[in-house]
Amino acid sequence: MKIRRKSRFAPEVFTHSLNDIMFFLLLFFLIISTMSNPNVIKLMLPKASATQQMYKKQITLSIDDNKGYFIDKEPIPFDRLEAELQSIFANVEDRTIVLRVDKNLAVQDLVDVLELGAKNEIKMVMATAK
Repeated sequence: MKIRRKSRFAPEVFTHSLNDIMFFLLLFFLIISTMSNPNVIKLMLPKASATQQMYKKQITLSIDDNKGYFIDKEPIPFDRLEAELQSIFANVEDRTIVLRVDKNLAVQDLVDVLELGAKNEIKMVMATAK
């Protein structure tokens, strides 16, 4: 008695290498996303031992070593800075600005900006490097 085996071909999709491909794509996108920096203005920030991270949307005010003022990458002269801040925070209750000040700038320039914040009831947080 002869036993016959059925030789039917079942369609299969080989997904053994798909795991490796997905892992490398995930790794690639994670590395690329950490390299992007939203602040284009290059500043040398002062160092601090303890840092605080903010997890909400904020406005960035950068001051470079030539006393150039930038609100979210847009240059603003100092005499228009207060009016611009008032227009930005017109209908905002929680007013927060992240200050990015160059470490070579005089303290008086920082105090001038902090006075504008105190006058308009704006909370200012200073960014530092690790």
